[in-house]
Amino acid sequence: MRFIIALIVAAGALSACNSQSPPPPPADQTAPPAADQTAPPPPDQTAQTPAENAPESNVSQETYTPPPPQPVVSVYQDPPTSQPPPEEIGWAPPPMLVEPPPTQPNPQYVWTGGYWGWYGNWVWIHGRWAPPPRPGYRWFQPYYDHRGPHVVFVGGFWGAPNVSFVAPAPGLSLTLAVPLPGINPGPPPMGPEGVFVPPPPGSVFGLIVPAPIGTPPAVVIGAPPVVAVGMRVTNISNTNITNTTINNTTINNTTINNVTINAPASATANHVAVNATVPAVAHLAAAQTPVVRVPAPTPASSKPLPPYSPGHPVSLPPPAVVHAVVPAELTRPRAAAPPTPEAARGAPPPAARPGEPQPAGRPAPGNAAAERAAQQRAAQEQQQQRAAQEAEARRNAAQAAAERAKQQQEAAAEVKRKAQEQAAERAKQQAAAAAEAKQKAAEAAAAKKAADEKRKEAAEHKTTPQ
Repeated sequence: MRFIIALIVAAGALSACNSQSPPPPPADQTAPPAADQTAPPPPDQTAQTPAENAPESNVSQETYTPPPPQPVVSVYQDPPTSQPPPEEIGWAPPPMLVEPPPTQPNPQYVWTGGYWGWYGNWVWIHGRWAPPPRPGYRWFQPYYDHRGPHVVFVGGFWGAPNVSFVAPAPGLSLTLAVPLPGINPGPPPMGPEGVFVPPPPGSVFGLIVPAPIGTPPAVVIGAPPVVAVGMRVTNISNTNITNTTINNTTINNTTINNVTINAPASATANHVAVNATVPAVAHLAAAQTPVVRVPAPTPASSKPLPPYSPGHPVSLPPPAVVHAVVPAELTRPRAAAPPTPEAARGAPPPAARPGEPQPAGRPAPGNAAAERAAQQRAAQEQQQQRAAQEAEARRNAAQAAAERAKQQQEAAAEVKRKAQEQAAERAKQQAAAAAEAKQKAAEAAAAKKAADEKRKEAAEHKTTPQ
């Protein structure tokens, strides 16, 4: 009987323990882990840890995807000497191409390129040094404007000293340009509406970079590619602007020496924020060292195209395929440290003994050799890139020399042609003078002969007996 009563009392005690739980201790009384123990963070805290706060060996960022090979039609253009009419185009111009200018042949020459122009498709207008067509004429940069889903474009042109660039009015009604047959439209402009320039070489197609009116497109050549909206050109420095209207649609006598390029880390391919001041002079901007190099192909013909005129298509040369030269650090993912056996089993890493410093990021076996191999590959790729750049520079120099030689030959041929024309004209004039003199001599001889005959008849008539 006593045994049964003991069982009943024990059952009642257990029931009371299960029905009442002791309250949790206060937060300030919670004991920290012991010094010789390592407490892993809870799973939810691990998921909320920012990637930038994680150790370098445990970070694996999204790698950059190079753009596919791009067919590019490259031409020389005979720029107009007045502002061309605006064109409304259904898709954004491609990212910029790399075109280092050759040596300036004359201090009076101006770099007129390169940029994307419209000829029924976005065509690369190859840059060249050119003298102003008339004294005092100035070069006006091309104009790109994001309006709704389309782009309003005005090509580069030479303007007289008293001419100002007038941006197309915001409410201007334009007819959407018709692309050439077989042309597949690209993506629409992605970014805020307003004036812009194409993005840096190697960027995602369709992205645009807001910029002030008159900004040379080449200012973005040295910037990293953009993979999202966010880069912009701002803060015009050392600027001389006169006769500027309030709505910023008319700019006269504008001199832009420098601009500032800004971009958050989320917009760039290398995940690094950009805040740099770059030259806004066209040939200095085009000479910047690119992060991703997409070279502009040399035009197949040295004969420049006339300015674009709607309804009057011109014959374009076949496109040349260009490939992006991408540095290794953009395409190589950041290696993550291999998990330790304890981590693979889900156990916390071993703790240091008391008094011994906790190891931070102990390298795994074989990582040093892999890192050396990666560094060697990167050095080889950089060496190959430098060799490619040097070869491209030599090629550009040879092309510039060939172009100068061709221009000299054309000038010499023109001089020779004019000399031949002048000689032929002088010979023609001399022949005409000789023929006229001969005709006059013949007429004088005929008149003399007629006079002699008359005198002879008069003499005969006088001597004849009546």
